[in-house]
Amino acid sequence: MFAVIKTGGKQYRVAAGDKLKIEKLEAAAGETVTFEEVLLVGDEAGTKVGAPVVAGASVTAEVVEQTRNDKVLIFKKRRRKNSRRKNGHRQHQTVVRITGINAA
Repeated sequence: MFAVIKTGGKQYRVAAGDKLKIEKLEAAAGETVTFEEVLLVGDEAGTKVGAPVVAGASVTAEVVEQTRNDKVLIFKKRRRKNSRRKNGHRQHQTVVRITGINAA
């Protein structure tokens, strides 16, 4: 069984046992979170497509850790002006493990 969920402005295809990195959630490691925005649920019997979400469907996950992504460097240079700026950014992210899919 698999599902497509929406969180953090992105969509993810998940199945039970999957581990994925998503935008930061306000939850400590070890807590359980529930994703209510399920766009699609599929299994060997068939597929349910939501309009825009599947009614009554949810996906539960366990928070593994709160971490940060790799650094992205921003370098701006204005030629012949002796002007340059270097900046870096590390996005916060949450690592979750999918524990179950409720198709309802």
